[in-house]
Amino acid sequence: MSAVRRLVVEADGGSRGNPGPAGYGAVVIDAATGETLAEAAEYIGVATNNVAEYRGLIAGLTAAKALFPDAGTTGPDLRVHVRMDSKLVVEQMSGRWKIKHPDMKPLAARAAAVLPPSSVTYEWIPRAQNKHADRLANEAMDAGRDGRQWEAAASTTELDAPARTPLPDRGPPGDAAAGAAKARAALAAARGGTEAGTLFEVGGEGPEAPGSTASEPTLPEPTAPEPTDAVAVAGAAAASSSSGTAAAPAPQVGWAAAPDLGAPATFVLLRHGETALTPEKRFSGSGGTDPELSATGRDQAARAAAHFAALGTVQEIVSSPLRRCRETAAAVADRLGLEVRVDEGLRETDFGAWEGLTFGEVRERYGDDLTAWLADPETAPTGGGESFTEVATRVAAARDRLTARYAGRTVLLVTHVTPIKTLVRLALEAPAQAMFRMELSAASISTVAYYGDGNASVRVLNDTSHLR
Repeated sequence: MSAVRRLVVEADGGSRGNPGPAGYGAVVIDAATGETLAEAAEYIGVATNNVAEYRGLIAGLTAAKALFPDAGTTGPDLRVHVRMDSKLVVEQMSGRWKIKHPDMKPLAARAAAVLPPSSVTYEWIPRAQNKHADRLANEAMDAGRDGRQWEAAASTTELDAPARTPLPDRGPPGDAAAGAAKARAALAAARGGTEAGTLFEVGGEGPEAPGSTASEPTLPEPTAPEPTDAVAVAGAAAASSSSGTAAAPAPQVGWAAAPDLGAPATFVLLRHGETALTPEKRFSGSGGTDPELSATGRDQAARAAAHFAALGTVQEIVSSPLRRCRETAAAVADRLGLEVRVDEGLRETDFGAWEGLTFGEVRERYGDDLTAWLADPETAPTGGGESFTEVATRVAAARDRLTARYAGRTVLLVTHVTPIKTLVRLALEAPAQAMFRMELSAASISTVAYYGDGNASVRVLNDTSHLR
């Protein structure tokens, strides 16, 4: 039986602006001794956290392979355990989360191709246990700020690295099938306890470094630039002792946002105020007469404006292009002193020949078409309107566009029944028929928060308390 060499790769990446000036860091560690075997870091220009994190992973795996290029042939078998504080990368590379964004797929494929997948396992760790890679990433970003690239000879991260406890030789460190248990163990360790088999002891870590992934939200990514992966392989340097500064706080657990995801993009969804068609429950989409607010609708908009002024949380306003939404948005914007941006993706469904009709009138005139529409989200209203599937595609594109633009901010989206219900449905991953199980009153408020790992949290639905 050939010998097995066990390594640990810790990797991190950050972007100061997300997207903004970005860099990554990675360190290769001997699992048996705790010694640092290699460091890698690079300033990669303007990119996002996800790009930087994946680039750090690729560099770390590449450095591990470079240390033992003959592994699995004439040399020892190589087993690499990757530890990162990015849940997104860990879960995607472990195969538990789908890689939804097309520009992330090539990066994940490159990472998977460095070493045989069977020889690599992944584990999420709290940021407090990933300081070495985090500091390398920040050194790389600092170098880029100064117009140069990171150099291993100038790095001081190894001097500040915590002392590491060797891992008992019990097989490959970690288990991709037990990721949840590993995460729980890491959380327990971060609270001050110790876990049998944990590679590093917790504690002795300083405050969070600027520009690290924990303080920046993760967003849909632009196409990643071709890497030049500057990998510096250091001689087997013994790890130095901990700096002795105060331990980092334990990460949040439960329903709170994970600390490495940053502040969410929060969409406060305000349905427009009433028009003359609203109390009559007539179809009023983007293919009709584009009615203005009624007197009741203007009063509702004023009440909403007073509500948001009292809260003081709205930072941006985006509106559907339709008149009733722009009027509602303008009432809030005037009160808050903000500008209104218009996004075409927030417009209401085009209801085709049903525009201006009541549900009963549509049933009477287009009964078969209405039945098909209610049963199938692919079916469009009579006369060339939009299906719910088409609307969902348009609204999801607007969602992605706006979460990227307003990462970490609270944005008031003034829009319509179908776009709001669609955003809520998509956040809940509910079927299209769930649209018919939601009530949305005129000028009602709903709220959805979007986190960096792609998850969403529905916080409010159809709140009308501000109108009473």
